[in-house]
Amino acid sequence: MPEHLELQHLVDLSVGSGDESVPNLLENKRPLIKRCPYLGLMLATLSSLFFSLCSVIVKSLVNIDPMQLAMFRFIGVLLPTVPIVIYTEQPVFPQGKRLLLILRSIVGTVGLMLSFYAFRNMPLADASVIVFSVPVFVALFARVFLKEPCGIWNTISIILTLIGVILITHPPFIFGNTQLETNQNYNSLRGAIAAFVSTIFGANAYVLLRVLKGLHFSVIMTNFGAIAIMQTLFYSFVFGALCMPNCGTERFLVVCLALFSYLGQILLTMSLQMEQAGPVAIARSADIVFAFLWQVMFFDEIPSKFSIFGAILVLSSVMLVGLRKWALALPADSQLRSKLGALAQ
Repeated sequence: MPEHLELQHLVDLSVGSGDESVPNLLENKRPLIKRCPYLGLMLATLSSLFFSLCSVIVKSLVNIDPMQLAMFRFIGVLLPTVPIVIYTEQPVFPQGKRLLLILRSIVGTVGLMLSFYAFRNMPLADASVIVFSVPVFVALFARVFLKEPCGIWNTISIILTLIGVILITHPPFIFGNTQLETNQNYNSLRGAIAAFVSTIFGANAYVLLRVLKGLHFSVIMTNFGAIAIMQTLFYSFVFGALCMPNCGTERFLVVCLALFSYLGQILLTMSLQMEQAGPVAIARSADIVFAFLWQVMFFDEIPSKFSIFGAILVLSSVMLVGLRKWALALPADSQLRSKLGALAQ
């Protein structure tokens, strides 16, 4: 999901921008890290579990519009960051950055709502794989808007991801009108468009975050959560999608949606305080594995061979991006960096 991918990038920027709060927390956890050196990766994997369960809930609550579900999800975005803003005494809405904060919130909100619509109109695993490819496209938009270099490894990742997305969406103009889906409630074209456009919005949200990298991550996430709640509430009211969830299971699942989002973000933040962003990004790929597992367990949908092969390509691209990021963050004289070879160039 876009907001937890952005949170991973935000915490990484906070460490790299001279913010002392995250490194201090890291130093306090050193004894624990020494006892369990893979704790950061374990927490990142656990965060993937909670975020993937959020996707299951969104797909299951068919009587509640995705826009309103997004509003409940953003409550989980806002809750963990408000105490951090208060504790660090950060300016909540700093001058000179307000327009960018609003724009970034709008872009992120639209991206998440579109991903929710994709979950409704596509198999869970297919939609999750496409949405999870956001980091791969960041290099493309960073090149367009920020004039950052887009090297050979970024180009390879983008090409592999596009091929994977084509295999997953199975467009009729390439593969013919063969119908692979057993669920007649799906609208493959609508779901594929929503998932891909969600990825585009998510990638541009990353670019905006790079422009805002001087701000503390809690300030950006607090603005994101608050503005997104107002935005989704407005959309739900305008389109007549605002309703109270039914008593019982629906309300319980809505609470779980916000709670799992909260837990996923906290675990992801903790993992990034203990481990470099590159290995965490690789561990976060478990999100795709969980999506395939839940698709079979909860929705009794067996993925097609095209979906599996496409997911392998996208997963490989995301892992390539994570490995390269990890390699570039290592010291120049590191033996591990030399073993990674061309990835560190």
